Amino acid sequence: MALSVSDIRSLFEQYGDMAYSGEPVTQLEHALQSAALAEEAGAGDELVVAAFLHDLGHLLNLQGETPTERGIDDLHQYFALPFLRAVLPDAVLEPIRLHVDAKRCLCAIDDAYFGQLSADSVRSLELQGGIFTREEAEAFVQKPYAQDALRLRKWDDRAKEKNRTTPDLHHYLDVVERVVRKRVVV
Repeated sequence: MALSVSDIRSLFEQYGDMAYSGEPVTQLEHALQSAALAEEAGAGDELVVAAFLHDLGHLLNLQGETPTERGIDDLHQYFALPFLRAVLPDAVLEPIRLHVDAKRCLCAIDDAYFGQLSADSVRSLELQGGIFTREEAEAFVQKPYAQDALRLRKWDDRAKEKNRTTPDLHHYLDVVERVVRKRVVV
């Protein structure tokens, strides 16, 4: 079953107030901040939508707050894809799918990156397979959409700021709607 923009709105309205895994923001605040950072960086609509929806899998596969503390990897990067594939292009879906591996890659290629991760991101990193080897990182950066995933990952890491002002849910649902309409027209 494909998710409509209305379904996405309902998910955020129903579950968006859940804490974002031990961070000082909610799931909705994290999504809005990620998308706002993408917009501020001049990303196109597809990458803004990827930033906005990258953690939608947490809302579809509810594991409670901070599942990593219980040793659970909810595989959120994959969970939403079947629900979005019929309505969104690969330019949205692939950065979502790759954003966890982008963290693993950045830890391998950027000496300062690991030290900037939150406690929950460090816990989830281990559950998600740990830091890439140099060879795995080199292979990752060659994948289609890897560069977008790396950009998304950095916005994801920064989108945990308490009381940060962002555009609202309606604003980003409009961007999702634009991307959905563009895919239908194509």
